Amino acid sequence: MTKQALIAVDIQNDYFPGGKWILNGVDAAADNAAAVLAQARKNGDLVVHIRHETLAKDAPFFVPDTEGAQLHPKAASLPGERVILKHHMNPFRETDLQHVLKANGIETVVVVGNMSHMCIDAVTRHSVDLGYATTVIHDACATHDLEFDGVHVPAAHVHAAFMAALRFGYAKLMSAKEFTR
Repeated sequence: MTKQALIAVDIQNDYFPGGKWILNGVDAAADNAAAVLAQARKNGDLVVHIRHETLAKDAPFFVPDTEGAQLHPKAASLPGERVILKHHMNPFRETDLQHVLKANGIETVVVVGNMSHMCIDAVTRHSVDLGYATTVIHDACATHDLEFDGVHVPAAHVHAAFMAALRFGYAKLMSAKEFTR
């Protein structure tokens, strides 16, 4: 096994058409994530899937024991791949993700998944803070439109702003095509 891990974050049914919280461009991002997953498996990298369940009684999505909270078929885990359940935005919080990475001698992490402005941002920053060399596959991540103080922010701008911030101070960014060469 290599010293690199792929962390596939929240590629779950509720984010896709027919789900409860559909993201812009999620199908294309998941196709890219699937290509990255295939390459990571070929490389012998550790593959860790993160799956979110929301514990609030009025959760708008990722409700426990629902189809929406399950991993999407485009990025489903294979037998033997670790799936870590989380209940917070940061996949390191109150999970054994750090232990899994450490136990496998991981030095570098590659991040794909959802949402760019939440869990991808959190896992990337935390990975770097823990000392991991971190790469985000920018076109294997998706998000949705946001609103703040009466200002509508289109998903493409949300994604670009977060990717620019991560590239500026935290991580290397690359496309799925660059990663799979």
